[in-house]
Amino acid sequence: MGEPDYLHQNRAAWGRNAAGYEAAGRSRWGSKEPSWGIWSIPESQVDLLPEVSGRDTLELGCGTGYVSAWLARRGARPVGLDPTWEQLANARRLQKEFGLDFPLVSAAAEAVPLADGSFDVIISEYGASIWSDPYRWVPEAARLLRPGGELIFLVNGTLLMLCVPDEGGLPANRLLKKDYFGMHRFEWPDDTSVEFHLGYGDWIRLLRSNGFEITDLVELRPEPDRTTTYDFVTLEWARSWPSEETWKARKTTPVPTGR
Repeated sequence: MGEPDYLHQNRAAWGRNAAGYEAAGRSRWGSKEPSWGIWSIPESQVDLLPEVSGRDTLELGCGTGYVSAWLARRGARPVGLDPTWEQLANARRLQKEFGLDFPLVSAAAEAVPLADGSFDVIISEYGASIWSDPYRWVPEAARLLRPGGELIFLVNGTLLMLCVPDEGGLPANRLLKKDYFGMHRFEWPDDTSVEFHLGYGDWIRLLRSNGFEITDLVELRPEPDRTTTYDFVTLEWARSWPSEETWKARKTTPVPTGR
């Protein structure tokens, strides 16, 4: 299977945007408690992370690497993976700045150059989870996880994606703008990157067909005092409907890899 067409677009877009994410990455590297998503909801409210001490973890689409830094501080042995050199350069600078070192791998989540069964936990927060095709990266995650391993990923809320206008700078409203059936590849007039979003049934079937048992689906609701720098959703909207959701699954059955 060759490199997918969208990967070049996404790699280039994130290379251009890397400088703009360094400050936010530094802030999260310095935070004492993990906080998730565009509303920075504290881990104490989300309960997203399993016990990771002494476990091998992989972050797919790590960007500046702050999630892997949080895992390292909790005793994990993390690896951060990203296809964009500029993002990994930011991660390397922040490793040196905060005195925390872990492996960084330059590769796409669709084709990870690591051995089968290498990890106990795989996590993605707005990395591979939305900028890689799930029909490519989920089978890779299944290959890389050991039996009983956990997959955790955070994405935009399904309902949000149906309510966001195509015009840039306009937030979601109460009207459905897109079809639910057939959700998969999303491209926007004001953005060169390509996103991927699935409906709930498609996610369930995809995960189960790759040997996963779904253990939880957490729909995030920000507190009334939360703010975000993103313009595609308002606090009022996110307080009424889920703008973000996290999936948790456990690998229960082996899946042939063909390798």
